[in-house]
Amino acid sequence: MKHGLVERKTRETEVSVEVTIDGKGIADISTGIGFFDHMLTALSVHSGISMNIKCQGDLYVDGHHTVEDTGIVMGQALSQALGDKSGIVRYGSAYIPMDEALGFCSLDISNRPFLVFNGEFTNQMIGEYDTCLTEEFFRAFAVNAGITLHVNMVYGKNDHHKCESVFKAVAHALKMAVKETGSGETLSTKGGL
Repeated sequence: MKHGLVERKTRETEVSVEVTIDGKGIADISTGIGFFDHMLTALSVHSGISMNIKCQGDLYVDGHHTVEDTGIVMGQALSQALGDKSGIVRYGSAYIPMDEALGFCSLDISNRPFLVFNGEFTNQMIGEYDTCLTEEFFRAFAVNAGITLHVNMVYGKNDHHKCESVFKAVAHALKMAVKETGSGETLSTKGGL
C-alpha cells in the first residue's frame, strides 16, 4: 500500500489529508461544506483511494480557502504516496454519466502539472458550495500532485449532476492511472519523470 499524510496550517485554514492507495476507497471527510464533502467522498470511493480529510477553514469569509487549500494538501499527499511515480500506468481517462449530465477526464501523472477545465455552471451555489471553486480545487490538486489534468463537463443541465459527473470522472481516471504495471519501472521513454 502506498500512503501519504500531509498537514498544513495557515491563518485561513488547518488541513490534514491522509491518502492510502489500497483499492478500498474508504472515505472519512469533513470540510464544513456539505456538498464538497459529498464530492470528495465520491472521489475517494470511485478512485479506490482511501482518504481521511479534515479541514477547518474561515467559512465566515467564504469557501474559497477551504476548497483550494484542501486541493493543495490532497495533491501533496497523493504525490507523497506515489513517491517517484515508478511502476504505475500513469495515464487514465473516463467518461461518467450522471443522469442528463456527462463528465470526462483525461490525466497523466507526469510531474508536469497543468489543468485544462472546460465547463460552466448555471447557478452560483450548490448548497453552501460555490460552483466556481470546482476549477480552483482541480487546479490546486493538479499542481500539487504533479498531474496533467483535463476536466470537461461535456453537457448537462443540473449543476449537481454536472459537478458530480466530473468528480467521478477524475476518480475513475485516477483509479486507472495509479494501477501498478508490474515492472516497477517508470513508464517513460526518458527513464524517469
